[in-house]
Amino acid sequence: MSNTRTINTSQTEQSVLQTNKVIRNTYMLLAMTLAFSAVTAGISMAINPPFIVYLGSVITSFILLFIINKKQNSSAALPLTFLFTGLMGFGLGPILNMYLGMANGGQIIMTALGMTALTFVGLSAYVLTSKKDFSFMGGFLAAGSIVLIVAMLALFILPLFGVNVGGLSIAFSALVVLLMAGFILYDTSNIVNGTYTNYVMATVGLYLNIYNLFVHLMSLIGVFSED
Repeated sequence: MSNTRTINTSQTEQSVLQTNKVIRNTYMLLAMTLAFSAVTAGISMAINPPFIVYLGSVITSFILLFIINKKQNSSAALPLTFLFTGLMGFGLGPILNMYLGMANGGQIIMTALGMTALTFVGLSAYVLTSKKDFSFMGGFLAAGSIVLIVAMLALFILPLFGVNVGGLSIAFSALVVLLMAGFILYDTSNIVNGTYTNYVMATVGLYLNIYNLFVHLMSLIGVFSED
């Protein structure tokens, strides 16, 4: 009986150590990829490529995301992650330049950046300190993602028939913001509770949450500031 208890205690300690290692590596890599993404966004802003570069970066990034998932346990995972986040940052350049061309574009960007940071830090800190399990949200988030895909298709198709999609666009951005907040809770919970064991995929998930949150907060702030 004593030996069984010792083994169970040892396994628990190893599990905690492994989870703490994943948490540490995830947030370290997340900080580095966000910094790298900011650098590539700055380069893109200086070059000022056409807006289609953003769409191209999103499509290419989806392909890279699939490759990273396949290579997540190999030595190629880290270089691919930096390539992915760097490309996403570069695609952000045309959007940032578009906002900077507005009367209060700089204020919109900084407000969205501040709100994104506060939202991410606040939600992550809550999960990290409470260790609450948000895995129950998986079904709701999956359903919300399906709604997003349908709405995205509508945003592309309806204008071809002369339909004004301004209201739908606002609703789409609002839904993305809510979903990304939910995904931050969900993903952080899975990291803290040991469900995610690969820090590369955990980093990529959190990065996408932050990226989408920032982009669509800019959209909403721009609308409500009448820009």
